[in-house]
Amino acid sequence: MKANPFSRGLRLALTGAVLTCGATDAFADIRNYEFKLVEPTVKAGPDKTIAVKLVDKTTGKPVPDAVIFATRLDMAPDGMPEMATRLDLLPETERGTYRFKATFGMAGRWQLSLGAKVQGETGTVESKLVIQADQ
Repeated sequence: MKANPFSRGLRLALTGAVLTCGATDAFADIRNYEFKLVEPTVKAGPDKTIAVKLVDKTTGKPVPDAVIFATRLDMAPDGMPEMATRLDLLPETERGTYRFKATFGMAGRWQLSLGAKVQGETGTVESKLVIQADQ
């Protein structure tokens, strides 16, 4: 039995279309991820906990198991970037929520700068979040 040349061409075209669509859906854009503060305010003082969620903006779901490799907490929003404090990453207790322990030496606006790698993605999620420390 001979194959119809039209049906063979149609099969090849459909196979190519399926492979092309599958390849473009496999790669997400690193800009689809963002950090969000769980609570934008904290009391000034030692050993305060800050929590952020890493969220996939396309689905709204939290992103667990990111590798956070860059952290900084300083008073850059109030014109004092040299006023920085130590920031310690705490164990993850809720999937997609990352917690840090820090000392807020004075009331004011503090900038939390983060850099993270998302498993299976190329590029870095970078974020600068402002936390208000109250007396």
